[in-house]
Amino acid sequence: MSTSSVDRTAGSSGLPIPDENRWPGLATPPHSPFRARIAEQLFRQAVRPLNVRVCMPDGSQLGAGGPDAPEMRLNRPAAFFHRLGVDAKIGFGEAYMVGDWTSDALAEVLTPFAERMATLIPPLLQRFRRFVDRGHPAGEENTVEGARANIHRHYDLSNDLFGAFLDPSMMYSSALFGPDDDLTAAQHRKIDSVLDYAGVRQGSTVLEIGTGWGELSIRAAARGATVTSLTISEEQAKLATERIAAAGFADRVDVRLCDYRDSTGEYDAVVSVEMIEAVGEAYWPTFFETIGKRLKPGGRLGLQAITMDHERMLAAARSYTWVHKYIFPGGLIPSTTSVEQGMLAHTRLKLEGVREFGQDYARTLRLWRENFTQRWDEITELGFDDVFKRMWEFYLAYSEAGFRSGYLKVHQFGFAENGR
Repeated sequence: MSTSSVDRTAGSSGLPIPDENRWPGLATPPHSPFRARIAEQLFRQAVRPLNVRVCMPDGSQLGAGGPDAPEMRLNRPAAFFHRLGVDAKIGFGEAYMVGDWTSDALAEVLTPFAERMATLIPPLLQRFRRFVDRGHPAGEENTVEGARANIHRHYDLSNDLFGAFLDPSMMYSSALFGPDDDLTAAQHRKIDSVLDYAGVRQGSTVLEIGTGWGELSIRAAARGATVTSLTISEEQAKLATERIAAAGFADRVDVRLCDYRDSTGEYDAVVSVEMIEAVGEAYWPTFFETIGKRLKPGGRLGLQAITMDHERMLAAARSYTWVHKYIFPGGLIPSTTSVEQGMLAHTRLKLEGVREFGQDYARTLRLWRENFTQRWDEITELGFDDVFKRMWEFYLAYSEAGFRSGYLKVHQFGFAENGR
């Protein structure tokens, strides 16, 4: 039975009604009966072997999951399939934001989809991707001005928002867990590992590309290093400066509101944690070249990056997705190949060490999402609405599923001249 006619029951059953001023056009699903029928057929085919239960309003179920399998509830199938048909890479997430579908086990539902990401669409139809994939908006290109605007849209939302779900270290990147670590201890373990790769010690001069909220700079300064830390987020720069001063290292750390392309000087070490994902593929050569120029002879790099398989990265490079539209405009997750080849082509540095810990990121994201949910009452007082809540739930769970499935990984790299 087709569900391709648009169901316009937005707001029923307690589902969120998007404010048109905040979420223009989101409340009304697109209308494309032909595409919706195709999307429904493909969705039914895709979920047939998955260990999930997709529950329809009429009581019927899709998927191979038994009674204990995670449940995805389609509240408004017609709207869901129209959104999916018009733009699957954006519509699936938007449908969750407005409540067209929901789940009480969101990451568990999304993980089987992530495990089969490369094969959800039949190979024959994948040949037509270039005709239907939406390209990135020109305004989101990571020029110096564009990068500042892109970063502002995410990192300048509110320091209090991030403080509500991050641990006291305020690290917004994967932790590295030891046997008995809580999240803060695991974040410090991660930082120490990056600093070790970069050879940071007493007397080192360090350039940090991507300040975050200052914790890495604090720990580098505690080792006796002098740090210049770059960010293009005004909110992060403000709070990082305050945190560094409170830790007693204002004389050892200089936080600068500066694009990496405008950096100057030479340093013993460069460190960067999960900033390369925001650089954009077109600017990776400039990023690598800048690292090479900023390092003194014999200098070292400690780099942490989210990664994906190289072929998947190439396929994703031109696609405009839900994550780009709502979370990280202008970005692209690199592959280990792109990082290693880029460093080889644009610097004198050689790969000295590498570490992968994607399942630690899944655990980190799970803890963040639990904190976000538990502290939602505080977050809503900052002015964020229920659509934003569902957007961030989806973002955190979608990311967790990516790491749980192995579709995404996280790597730390150590580079040094001549492999020293």
